[in-house]
Amino acid sequence: MSVTAMKTPGVYIQELDAFGNAVVPVPTAIPAFIGYTEKTSYNGKDLVNEPVRITSLAEFNAVFGSIPPQIQFSVNQASAPSKAPAAPAADASKKKQPAAPAAGNTSAPPPDFFIDTTGYNLATTTVNYRLYSAIRFFYENGGGTCYIVSVGGYDYASTGLTETKPFEEALTLLVKETEPTMIVIPDAVELMDPTQTDLAKKYALCYTLQGEMINHCGLLQSRVALLDIPGGYSESLVGTTSVEGFRNAVEPTLPKFNSYAAVYYPWLNTTVNQLGDISYKNIAPASNAVVQTMLNAEFPAVVDPKTKASVDNPIKPYITALFATKPAADGITQDKADSVLKNLSASYKLLLNHFLEKLNLMPPSAAMAGIYTIVDNNEGVWVAPANVGVQGVIAPSIKIDHQAQEDLNVPLDGKSVCAIRSFPGKGVLVWGARTLDGNSNDWRYINVRRTLIYIEQSVKEAASAYVFAPNDASTWVSVKSMISNFLTGLWNQGGLVGPKPADAFSVSVGLGSTMTSQDILEGKMLVAVKVAVSHPAEFIEITFQQEMQKG
Repeated sequence: MSVTAMKTPGVYIQELDAFGNAVVPVPTAIPAFIGYTEKTSYNGKDLVNEPVRITSLAEFNAVFGSIPPQIQFSVNQASAPSKAPAAPAADASKKKQPAAPAAGNTSAPPPDFFIDTTGYNLATTTVNYRLYSAIRFFYENGGGTCYIVSVGGYDYASTGLTETKPFEEALTLLVKETEPTMIVIPDAVELMDPTQTDLAKKYALCYTLQGEMINHCGLLQSRVALLDIPGGYSESLVGTTSVEGFRNAVEPTLPKFNSYAAVYYPWLNTTVNQLGDISYKNIAPASNAVVQTMLNAEFPAVVDPKTKASVDNPIKPYITALFATKPAADGITQDKADSVLKNLSASYKLLLNHFLEKLNLMPPSAAMAGIYTIVDNNEGVWVAPANVGVQGVIAPSIKIDHQAQEDLNVPLDGKSVCAIRSFPGKGVLVWGARTLDGNSNDWRYINVRRTLIYIEQSVKEAASAYVFAPNDASTWVSVKSMISNFLTGLWNQGGLVGPKPADAFSVSVGLGSTMTSQDILEGKMLVAVKVAVSHPAEFIEITFQQEMQKG
């Protein structure tokens, strides 16, 4: 029927739609990072609790700051005498970070490093704000567009993060943002009480926040939480206490919400921060005397060849200037002294390298957000983000072998933990693809959960065009055709399994099929969609058998 009444003789044109509405795929790899930032305002606008969409590390630096957190470390001589043999300072840098004492062990921890026969221990004296390094780690591993929610600026007068409220408020704000598909809170592992040795008490705040992250994702049904194991960096694999502590304490409101979370273990020794990021500013003022004594021991007095008298080493003015609160009379500034000692002092360079090791020991969630992004973009959300190399990593902080991974991957309680392992000749690989709902045949794998989120949210957005449309056969045909075309395209890409589309999915809608007359009277259009999602080949068994000789 012509829209315009034809009253004047002439030619009238009417355009008819040849195609129905189409389902536009929603983005699948848009993480939202929550944490503390250097800057909390930009162009005069307050950024605290304001989700900001960024697309690159350069943009993050411009908006939220680019200066690495100046974490300070105390340096103390080891309390117990060392039994380690004397070794040159250059060799001491190869010493691995010692394991932390087991829960309840009150003995002194082994030294973090040695200079000759003297052992030294390091400990952070300020909050280790992790968001900045996490964003760098994210982009090193293929990250792209993401959201940043700043919950405040750096406060180095504080010795730790002691409340979950800022993070929970940020989670509430993200409910209104429809684009994010992942939640990452790198600072969560810093929510702790360092005076406690029992894991349940030490990381109680972190466990509470991680439970809220899972609840947030489970209620929205449109995103997943990427979690880290608090303290998962230095322990014996005989009873992985940090994993057990996490499993025992982190519990969402409903058990089914566990499928909206994945947790990765252990922490990683990375190369995110460089030696140029570390300086004298990372030495806690209370440890200046210890470090100064250490350096003076490396550069003792020398004999003047003319007078044969003992005189100060030429390096000593730089050591003195390094800890001076005012510029020295000879004009040596702290920055200049720092630069000279980095080049000439083996002890100073060794100390800074161990600061660097501490700062580069990072939880893996940010890297996993980048890996999710690159796998989604290159292959598809239906491909498991596993058997993929982690970039910017030297080695996992804990070596996990085949036997040690058994309880991580298939525990009795179903709370699977995805391992990150090192393989000779292959590098550091993600070697797990399970959600926290490991006992569920439906939601065991993270790619299955994320594929269903992708399908559900894409179809949901497209179906909104038919809200208030006539609930009749014409509309039902359009809706069914729209969803079927989308799923056929997904099947062609390999996202659904089956020799033909009819085996990969089915779409049903209509009176007598999915609806009754009463449903129509109540304004309900009920659509039933079934899909066969690709599951990963997690276990491959190859059987060999000998045959008798045939010729």
